[in-house]
Amino acid sequence: MDKLPKSVEVHLGRQGWLVIPAALRQLLGFEEGNTLVAREEAGRLVLEKQEMVKQRLKARFARVPKTRSLVDELIGERREAAKREIGE
Repeated sequence: MDKLPKSVEVHLGRQGWLVIPAALRQLLGFEEGNTLVAREEAGRLVLEKQEMVKQRLKARFARVPKTRSLVDELIGERREAAKREIGE
């Protein structure tokens, strides 16, 4: 495959469709049927394979001990904040 330029022009269709050029799709490993996650980051559109997002999140929380419940901690924090707000 030829080297892809640093920027590639894409066109936005009437109904919001974006066509990602084949060379860029191949470089990124995007294939038909992939689910992509879109987000805004500093005024830019970022597209990622859903699987990459999942891997990043799993890595972020990999060091949390299995015995620790982040959900229970969050609920406890919210309850304490609510008590402070109503003055209990």
